[in-house]
Amino acid sequence: MNIAILEPSQIICNGLSDILLQLHDHTHIYHFDSMKEVFEGIPEYNINVVILNPSFIKNSNKFIQKKELFSSVFWIGILYSVFDRKILNLLNSTIQITDSLEEISEIIQKPETSPCLQKNIPCPKQLTEREIEVLKQIALGLSNKEIGDKLNISIHTVVSHRKNIIRKTEIKSQAGLTIYAISNKIINIENYTS
Repeated sequence: MNIAILEPSQIICNGLSDILLQLHDHTHIYHFDSMKEVFEGIPEYNINVVILNPSFIKNSNKFIQKKELFSSVFWIGILYSVFDRKILNLLNSTIQITDSLEEISEIIQKPETSPCLQKNIPCPKQLTEREIEVLKQIALGLSNKEIGDKLNISIHTVVSHRKNIIRKTEIKSQAGLTIYAISNKIINIENYTS
């Protein structure tokens, strides 16, 4: 596993490196000083995982565009202060500096168990918790109004979530979204058959 770390605190960076080297055999750690260096280093060092301080994501639109070029990379935020939820939603996962070794190991191992990363194919963009809730209701066949009523959100918000789901999954039909939800274990098919 090749891991890039982008963290301004040398103490946190060194501590995280030591933990990662203890957790995984054949791990290579690369330290970077800027987001530009990370994006340049991903293809050069065949980076699988990027662990970064979310403060480096200053322009979320630019980050999204660059990140899409490397969709097989697993992005993890390291948290020890409060960050805007909008920024954190751009990442695949987060770790806290107070997390145990087991918790960090579990999060770091996610890319290894990802079928997308194993096959080196692009993974679907991660849906937010609310988008997943909306997707579950779409799979049930509910209308926008029914979804809004059930989740206590406006129809306009439902439509906005639906557009984001379609953009991220690149699937437009209800049947296709249902299959996507089943294949990504968002819903259990047994719960939807009678």
